[in-house]
Amino acid sequence: MIKLRNLEKSFRSGAGETFVLRRVTNDVEKGEFVTIMGPSGAGKSTLLAILGMLDGDWRGEYYLMGEPVHAIKPRARIELNKKYIGFVFQQYHLLDDLTVYENLEIPLSYRNVRRKERQAIVADALDRFNIVGKKDLYPSQLSGGQQQLVAVARAVIAEPAVILADEPTGSLHSSQGRMIMDLLKQLNSEGTTIIQVTHNEEYARFADRIIQLKDGWIVDE
Repeated sequence: MIKLRNLEKSFRSGAGETFVLRRVTNDVEKGEFVTIMGPSGAGKSTLLAILGMLDGDWRGEYYLMGEPVHAIKPRARIELNKKYIGFVFQQYHLLDDLTVYENLEIPLSYRNVRRKERQAIVADALDRFNIVGKKDLYPSQLSGGQQQLVAVARAVIAEPAVILADEPTGSLHSSQGRMIMDLLKQLNSEGTTIIQVTHNEEYARFADRIIQLKDGWIVDE
């Protein structure tokens, strides 16, 4: 599903060139659950942003579902992102001026899903995530755990092939964090490929394998 070959990212500094990622080569198979770990500054979130096509300033080869991401234009990358990727952020990134229902509807509108069909899909998601009673509330009216639950629902509502989760439990207390991880594991068991970044060793073990990054290099797997 994902093939990386000699992926590198750097920026110019006074001393020359500082690398954030170095010669990252790896494959992720369809249906895998992969954890990326490493100390702060190791390049974990940068790698996830590249995989999600939120960052286009890098070198090397990246294939997603056979498409050469490194060789296509920015507009085509955006279309790939919308077609295949769901993103879960630590800080939720819900739109404050929209209700829970409206936040869930947005990814479907990006894919030109018809209004009546959107209504049915959102209703199913609200039911599945047990947030029917929250549908008319705004993010500020929800707890952290509830906001993250909505964020996960939004990430999966359009049935992406891949979920990228950047510290999805980092802002939650332990019971809420475990709930989110159980949910991700369930989605993975249903066939969704998941790549998560985490510092939490317990949650890292939910994955099929763990990739260790240090100073931009893969140092262990």
